[in-house]
Amino acid sequence: MTEQPTSASEISLRRVTMATVGDICDLSLTLTAVQRDKVADNSVSIAEAHFSENAWFRAIYADDTPVGFVMLHIGSDYDVIDCPGAFLWRLMIAGPYQRMGFGEKAIALVVREMKARGFAELFTCYVVGEDSPEGFYKRLGFVPTGEVFEDEIELVLKFAA
Repeated sequence: MTEQPTSASEISLRRVTMATVGDICDLSLTLTAVQRDKVADNSVSIAEAHFSENAWFRAIYADDTPVGFVMLHIGSDYDVIDCPGAFLWRLMIAGPYQRMGFGEKAIALVVREMKARGFAELFTCYVVGEDSPEGFYKRLGFVPTGEVFEDEIELVLKFAA
């Protein structure tokens, strides 16, 4: 039996496989109704990724327990995301594992990966309102770009050298 993750658990980003896709999709069911209204279900994200040439996605694990999902759009084909660089398209941490630092650690791993690919910044957007991730992103150093797309505020995180 696997131990429950703690804030001291090691966070890793792993490929979603045939063996794990069901578990990763089920994580969306742990979100509150308000949160589910702000981020697509992981099953939808994984399906969308397969129709985008520039999607990059991973499951977020705390030790050996799946706790979340992250997806980026990397490139400038504008099929879905109008951003020529690295764009944080989706980030979700399952309800039972929120406020344990896993999202922050996952973003740090994403930044490391994007730096290794030669990127100097990471863009994202968020919806204003109840349970907005605005505070989370700002704590990590994301700052508003001044751009607004429909009802979403764009932010950017510039990587330290």
